[in-house]
Amino acid sequence: MGKITSLKTSGRKNRVNVFIDGTFSFTVDGELAARAGLRVGRELSASEVEELRQADLFQGCFRAALHYLGYRPRSEAEVKQRLHRRGFAADVVDSVIAELKKRNLIDDMAFAQYWRDNRLSFKPRSQRLIKLELWQKGVSAETSAQIVEGLDDETIAYEAGRRKARAMVGLDYDEFRHRLFGYLQRRGFGYEVVSSVVSRLWEEKGA
Repeated sequence: MGKITSLKTSGRKNRVNVFIDGTFSFTVDGELAARAGLRVGRELSASEVEELRQADLFQGCFRAALHYLGYRPRSEAEVKQRLHRRGFAADVVDSVIAELKKRNLIDDMAFAQYWRDNRLSFKPRSQRLIKLELWQKGVSAETSAQIVEGLDDETIAYEAGRRKARAMVGLDYDEFRHRLFGYLQRRGFGYEVVSSVVSRLWEEKGA
């Protein structure tokens, strides 16, 4: 058991340095210090000090996760990887991930839906490529397969190709086919789908 003899506020990120029995003991977030009721003269046991340290680590990690999630939705694996790279301990990261899931702030199914819809709207690509991208982001194979179920590659390729073909003016068939074929294949569509779509779009272009 020790007595708080001084609380010194640091301007850096609202931190409070806690001195016990005249010696620096630990630093804690200002909001956490206020919630915990830290004040000069209060006595703290070793276990209370450790609880405050752990709570401070959790809060710092949680804030880092929220900041990362503020840019766009993320998969659970993306958030974990980011927090580990920031240097947070595995047990703290696990606790934060559990809290984020409890609050529905991370949800791999919802993330996969977001990723699929975003890709289809702005950067159309095949079922296979969407599944690969989700796998690279740590989404399970089962969730990825469920998310792309029902997507039709030929329909997606046609819509993507149609947008691209609008800008392909004054080309002969060989150049048109070469450019559009490469464009669609880079988006993961197979040979048969691409061949069918290119032929269809060329016919429509000449109609």
